[in-house]
Parts: sequence; structure tokens; C-alpha cells
Amino acid sequence: MEILKVSNVCYTYTSKYQKIEAVKKVSCNFEKGKMYAIVGRSGSGKSTLLSLLAGLDLPTAGEIYINREKISEINRDKYRRDVASVIYQSFNLFPLLTTLENVMYPMELQGMSKKRAREKAKRYILEVDLGEKAFKQFPTMMSGGEQQRVAVARALAMGGKILLADEPTGNLDTANSQVVVDILKKLAHEKNYAVIVITHDKSVAEQADVVYTMSDGFLS
Repeated sequence: MEILKVSNVCYTYTSKYQKIEAVKKVSCNFEKGKMYAIVGRSGSGKSTLLSLLAGLDLPTAGEIYINREKISEINRDKYRRDVASVIYQSFNLFPLLTTLENVMYPMELQGMSKKRAREKAKRYILEVDLGEKAFKQFPTMMSGGEQQRVAVARALAMGGKILLADEPTGNLDTANSQVVVDILKKLAHEKNYAVIVITHDKSVAEQADVVYTMSDGFLS
């Protein structure tokens, strides 16, 4: 059964001078236990669709459902905090916090005690194949691939079962890209996450269970 359902979704950017239809009548489903790739050229609408799936914007028309509830009718801040986590190309880590503190942050934000958040953060960091030495490291002390794995660990700490990754390998070399992709696949197949990856990298898309292509706002 789908965890996310997109039904005839459209999104239009409106300015003083023009309207741009970025997403046009898109319908698709996403299930837990699978990794999805959404591919397309720059400007095709794929990042806009990800923004809609994350609840950062609402469709101009159509509906997105999370467990059969309309995203437009729920608390979207809570949705992003508890259900759907976004992993960005630029990592978005807090530079003055250690790896452990970065991963603890969302759990403490949810009201978890510091002691419990610390123990869970350690587990998530180890789960993304970073050793204990990473606990006390700051982002600037780590490679890009390691920083992206910290970003994945922080997304896991949110507690939801949807991971939305926006070009997660865009700043990484081939070897580090594959490490991150392997982790995302493992989370989908072994931990029952719904993993949705926006990518322009053909080698990443080929490893997904389902590949959607966006072109001029349409999904196929």
C-alpha cells in the first residue's frame, strides 16, 4: 500500500509578469520498502515536485495524500518533523555542532531527553557506516561523502519513514556517491523506508526500484 499518493497535481509559479506551470497533472504512488528515482533535465519540474512531496509548498491543483490524509489539511511543520525528512545536496549541517550534536538536534527538538537522543544518535551514525571517531568531529573535519552520511543519519533521527533526497550525490565523487546510494537502498529494502531521490545521475537512477522521468512538468 502506498504511503504517499500524488493525484493530478499541478503547480504554477505566478509573478507580476508571467505564470509558469512547473508541474502538470502529475499522478504517482510511493510505497515503503522501495527506492524511487525522479530524473529529468534542469527546469523539468522535479525539484518542484520534491518540494510538494515535502510539504514545503501546496499544489495549485490536485492533492497529495500521506496515509490517505490530504497534506493540505494536516500540520505540515509536524509532517516534515515527524514523517518526511529531506536530504539536501549541500548537506545543510550545522557547522558549529559535532556530528553527534547534529544528529541529536531533531530528536531534542521533538522533546526527547539529551541522554536518550545521544544514544539514538550514536546508533544512527553507526548505521550509515561512520565509526565512533565521527561522533566528536565537526563538519569541516569530514569529507563531502562523510558529511552526506551525517545528513542521512540526521534524517533518520527525525523518525519518519519517508526520505526525500534532492541530488544527494551531486557534490560527491563516484566512490562516495556509491556509498551513499548503497545506504539509501539498504534503508529502503532492509529498514522499510520509502526513499525518493531527485537525481540527474544516470548511474544512481539505474539502481532505483522505480524510475520516474519528468519533462516540461509532466511525469512518466
